[in-house]
Amino acid sequence: MNQANEKAMQAVILVGGEGTRLRPLTYGTPKPMVPIMNVPFLARTMERLYEAGIREAILAAGYMPKAIVEYFGDGERIGIKVTYAIEETPLGTAGALKNVEQHITGPFFVLNGDIFTSLDLTAMLRYHEAKGGAGVLHLIRVDDPSAFGCVVHDESGRISAFVEKPPKDQAPTDEINAGTYLLERGVLDFIPAGRPVSIERETFPEIIAKGKELYAYTTSDYWIDLGRPEQYLAAHRDVLRGTMPLAVEPGLSGEGADALRGHPGVVPPVHAGGDVVVDASARIGPNVVLGRGCSIGADATVKESVLWERVSVGAGAMIEEAIVASGATIGARARVPRGSVIGHDVEIDPDAVLEPGARVGSPQRTPG
Repeated sequence: MNQANEKAMQAVILVGGEGTRLRPLTYGTPKPMVPIMNVPFLARTMERLYEAGIREAILAAGYMPKAIVEYFGDGERIGIKVTYAIEETPLGTAGALKNVEQHITGPFFVLNGDIFTSLDLTAMLRYHEAKGGAGVLHLIRVDDPSAFGCVVHDESGRISAFVEKPPKDQAPTDEINAGTYLLERGVLDFIPAGRPVSIERETFPEIIAKGKELYAYTTSDYWIDLGRPEQYLAAHRDVLRGTMPLAVEPGLSGEGADALRGHPGVVPPVHAGGDVVVDASARIGPNVVLGRGCSIGADATVKESVLWERVSVGAGAMIEEAIVASGATIGARARVPRGSVIGHDVEIDPDAVLEPGARVGSPQRTPG
């Protein structure tokens, strides 16, 4: 039995964001349920928790929680007890933790719901046990820290300062807050109740100002924020290429892989869900993910793209470096160019030519 299990570790996952940068995808799907290799991203996160021996997860949800609750239920199916804390109004990263305080029994992990990483949670726990203190923050190094929150620490790892989004030439370090924390329960005492609170801007600085110890845990693990379409596509490319380890077979993978083997127009890597239908004259790949039930017509081309479930691509259509949500129809000979994002059940007319970076979809489909 591993250490996480022995200590009955809990994890709080912050899944309350609206995913505005991913619209129109998030008009019909809450951001944590956006698929990664045809599996909801939050389910991928749950897999990581299970592998680390964590058997209890508290989901701090707010936007479109129904889809999350319907998928995970009480967690029995995945072997993790799932508790929900639904925010009526957004409370911020620390406010969300205060809102679940009654469920926290001891040290706990905090995971931002839009971070895709290969971080070893068990190793992070061992580090915290060795260091002590109020908590540990996962950090990574980036070339340009100006878009992130820099974290300054000494040689022992003890954190001394937080600098939010500094100009590139003034950044005190290239180490940034990577959005996974391991905190002692006493940290919750630093968070005021009943109002939005940012853990990065308010709580962590106050903890170190009061003389409490927070430690940096810097690793070179895979890490990406899934908040924008280009990052979402990049994450899929990284999985397909093996840069991000996710137990995906190289080349052709997925339930629908057998249907593509020997296809003259398939250029791996390609991942396909079940029941995909690809015409013999179509061209698929490289770096393509097809969801369950997709159909690709004669002479159509799909490359460097992610198609969700039941997407229909008409004869002669072309999709390149784009994301197409479930149920969408791409008309014959239509062009869906680089950077395009097509929402749920959208119909692109035959012969339509979209502008690069087009976003097509409506909020009217947003479920309750």
